[in-house]
Amino acid sequence: MADQRIPVYLFTGFLEAGKTQFIRQTLNDPRFNTGEKTLVLLCEEGEEELDAEALAKSANTVIKTVEDPEELTEANIGRFVSESGAKRVIVEYNGMWQLKQLFDALPENMGIYQEMCFADAQTFLSFNQNMRSLVVDKLQTAELIVFNRYEDSIDMMTLHKICRGVSRGINIAYEYKDGRVKYDDIEDPLPFDVNAPSIVIEDKDYALWFRDIMDDPKKYNGKEMTFKALVAVDPQFPAGSFAAGRHVMTCCVEDIQYMAVACEWESASTLHSRDWVTLKGKVSFEKSKLYRGKGPVIKVTSAEKADPPSQEVATFF
Repeated sequence: MADQRIPVYLFTGFLEAGKTQFIRQTLNDPRFNTGEKTLVLLCEEGEEELDAEALAKSANTVIKTVEDPEELTEANIGRFVSESGAKRVIVEYNGMWQLKQLFDALPENMGIYQEMCFADAQTFLSFNQNMRSLVVDKLQTAELIVFNRYEDSIDMMTLHKICRGVSRGINIAYEYKDGRVKYDDIEDPLPFDVNAPSIVIEDKDYALWFRDIMDDPKKYNGKEMTFKALVAVDPQFPAGSFAAGRHVMTCCVEDIQYMAVACEWESASTLHSRDWVTLKGKVSFEKSKLYRGKGPVIKVTSAEKADPPSQEVATFF
């Protein structure tokens, strides 16, 4: 059955990054503006503004300004859509607001259809250095980041590494001041051979491996894996099941999370939470109660007690 939810087109980035210009172009593009009623939620006002007066004359576009993140509630968003009669929503999001505020507030009949991030190539490194957590927040769910005002004197590899360090799946485009666009084609080889019949994950590579197996678990289906992990057990887990993972830091201490895969082993009852073990087993892509759906499940063949890694918190760098 086709998805009947109201599509949300989400444009993120920091002030003066080019979001407003892109939205204006989108609304004026006849391939997009085909007559459907569109609600535009403006959460940020920069030097460039949408021509609200001109758009107000359009029978199919309604603009709503949101000045405070606390206004982003399920009730308010639902009301904005209902009052406008919109069949789709464009959101120009404030770069200083966490995206979770929006994601948690979206009504069930709405879903993110496309998410694009915009950045000024001239100032991005400064933002990344001084507001790293906000940069990561915008990169980790975006499908594409567009670096505006790019010029060849800017180190493309540095920008590439920052973006792919947060999301291996993000696409990257560089727009020059004259309007030319160059797409990033730098390859990101994994630090281990995913085609090998038996894959050994070094301690320093856990974060990259975890993100990759969660992004594309079918790629690992049937592969034998060896890696070191911290055990987590819970009485609510099915018999013979446990979780094995590492604490991973994406950008800063505040965002450290335990990131684990589901495991099954006939001797799972011998393990205790916070045991460090070196696990060996075969990956199976299947349904697991630990995921509330399908995901990679390690069918463990051995679990040997091990010393913690020299750096217990894994990172992507």
